[in-house]
Amino acid sequence: MASIPKREKAIVIGGSIAGLMTARVLSDYFEDVLVIDKDEFPDQPVDRAGVPHGFHPHRFTARGKMITEQLFPGYEEDLRKLGSPTSLNKTAHIMSPYGTVAGPYDRDDIKFSRAALEWVIRKRVKAISNVRYMPKHDVLSLLSTSDRAAVTGVRVRERGEQGSENEWLADLVVDASGRASKLTQWLEELGCEVPAADLMKASIGYSTRRYKVPAHKAHLTKEWDVINIMGQPAKGTFTGVFSFIENGVAEVVLYRPGGQYPPTIAEQFEEAIAALPSPLIAEILQDLEPVTPLRGFHVQELYRRHYEQVEKWPSGLLVIGDAFCIYDPIFGQGMTVVAIEADLLKASLQEHMITPQVGFEQRLLRKMQDEVITPTWWLNCSAVLEWEGVEYESASEPLKGIAFGRRFMDLVLKEGTGNHNYELFGMYWAVNTLSVPLRELYNLDRVSAVLQASDEGRQLLAELLEEHGLPLEDVLDKIIPH
Repeated sequence: MASIPKREKAIVIGGSIAGLMTARVLSDYFEDVLVIDKDEFPDQPVDRAGVPHGFHPHRFTARGKMITEQLFPGYEEDLRKLGSPTSLNKTAHIMSPYGTVAGPYDRDDIKFSRAALEWVIRKRVKAISNVRYMPKHDVLSLLSTSDRAAVTGVRVRERGEQGSENEWLADLVVDASGRASKLTQWLEELGCEVPAADLMKASIGYSTRRYKVPAHKAHLTKEWDVINIMGQPAKGTFTGVFSFIENGVAEVVLYRPGGQYPPTIAEQFEEAIAALPSPLIAEILQDLEPVTPLRGFHVQELYRRHYEQVEKWPSGLLVIGDAFCIYDPIFGQGMTVVAIEADLLKASLQEHMITPQVGFEQRLLRKMQDEVITPTWWLNCSAVLEWEGVEYESASEPLKGIAFGRRFMDLVLKEGTGNHNYELFGMYWAVNTLSVPLRELYNLDRVSAVLQASDEGRQLLAELLEEHGLPLEDVLDKIIPH
């Protein structure tokens, strides 16, 4: 890194996971990195007001964990010191509508609450000498050159009745402010025409409660990693997930898209858990003590913005994470997408600093959209649109292959769990957790094998070939994101 000259200043809007990862990357390429957030940063691992979904389950997939380890070597050891448990050799029990797969989890993954993870990463970033925090400030607008061709900083206001306004200049501004992002408004103020977002009107609801494991049941923390009772769209049942976080605390979440929200009253919550297709979670909870109130959270719409299509995108401006696109939380893809985007940012900055090129910002946004956002969004749509009450509204071209993708993934799950095809079941989760590319599952040989394995699959194949009038290989190339 010493051979690459650093630029002077960068600003990150937002101090959550996306902002902290971004600040870590930028610290290698800028002399001064300023992280601005509307919250006061807590002095212990607790949920922040600016992250209303923080109480609910969070996780990294294998790919997200790998990138995070590269950015923050040994971060899982910090989590262990806070009491976070390992998943190694504990039982993972996953029940789909077609059967159950259960067995020892073979990776040493550390499980955590969002508050613990954010605390660990924030401390790591705070220790970087050229990164500074500016809490309790709102970003009001972007600063730009007179021709609006380049962003040159931000205008901020300190929170509070007597909060003063100030301007902060920078060579690069990155919006990592999440779902509260005002980037579309700011771009329009700069005279940019911003394409409408793609929307999935999913009406997702999830409810979470935490439980303490009593001393005489401590063996549960050594036996169990996760119990995932998957929701059944055909029957409209909730998904129920049981897992552990720090210090012998278990968390249970109920989830469902389509506007039929899980209960937020304790008695009704327990009744809904008891009504799941498997009694396993309900039986375990009989011996546990609730230690938090029941909390619910609703996501009315998932969105995918198309900032990469903005004509005359101003230089000196980037966006990352939920400010760009948000996903169905049930697969745990959001933080992994952030990690992948941070990795792409790192590679692009290194190339740009060595050989500066005009328009590198928009090229990076296109790369994020093409390589990360589009396949993840496609997976989300194929899964969530299976639920009654979910609608899709595309401002751009319609998504290709979603109906096929939905039915094919159902066949994969049926073969993987119903017939205990563990290789296929592993591939199902590897794709959904972004550990392998979409095309690893949707290649010609694997698609052919799955479709030829059942009457339902052969019918789907016939319909697909008739609809497109092309060989299967060409059809897949046409409708599956690369």
